[in-house]
Amino acid sequence: MSSWALLDRELDAWGDGGRRATLWWRDDDASRDSPALQRLFAIASAHEVPVALATIPASLAALLVEAVAAVPWVTVVQHGYAHSNHAPPGERSCELGAHRGTGTTVAELADGHGRLARAFGTRFQPLLVPPWNRIDPRVIAPLAGAGFRALSTFGARPAAWAAPGVIQCNTHVDLIAWRQNRVFIGADRAIERTVAHLQARRAGSVDSAEATGILTHHLDFGDAAWAFLAELVARTRAHGAAVWLDVPAVMAAGAATPQVTSVRSA
Repeated sequence: MSSWALLDRELDAWGDGGRRATLWWRDDDASRDSPALQRLFAIASAHEVPVALATIPASLAALLVEAVAAVPWVTVVQHGYAHSNHAPPGERSCELGAHRGTGTTVAELADGHGRLARAFGTRFQPLLVPPWNRIDPRVIAPLAGAGFRALSTFGARPAAWAAPGVIQCNTHVDLIAWRQNRVFIGADRAIERTVAHLQARRAGSVDSAEATGILTHHLDFGDAAWAFLAELVARTRAHGAAVWLDVPAVMAAGAATPQVTSVRSA
């Protein structure tokens, strides 16, 4: 059986159970318009599928604002502040750690929130995407006070709420192999990981309310990755048991469980 057939079979299982498999699409590292970004927008527009564009406030270019305004399927979310690594040598890259003091980090995030809200208006949603998908729990705790309503990292979420007032909306399938020269992971592996998260949701071994998140990086894509993404979007869009959610819907669907009273690590 082909990998695509495995995906079709999994979606059929959702449909047979009277359920719809929710998916969402997050693309990282945006700050300017580019041919790669336009290729991304073309796929979203061709299939009328929403994409969450994780945008870096400190390097935001005016042409990106114009590009987003022209494509109704794009929602802007916040990708850290400057995508700068503040971790000491020998540690994994991290912008939103506690290396510089929580107050400094949260103040930068609040400033970035204001920049994006002013630039994009209602096209901006207060969802924070930490660079490298890493954030210290001490930074998570005050996010609601800085205007954020959601946090998105990577992997099945351990809890629906990252902190009081902040819903967790993660991605689960990264199409880039970062430790292998940033190459596309390949169609078979990408489908396998997508099916694995959908199966786990259907079985209840992970939070079934958390939409399955596809993570892309338009600046690092080659032709094979673009071709796979276009086919994935087309196939799922055409299947009656699959639905692509925009950011407000992802947050709403993911908030189906009560809030926690203590901070959970991302």
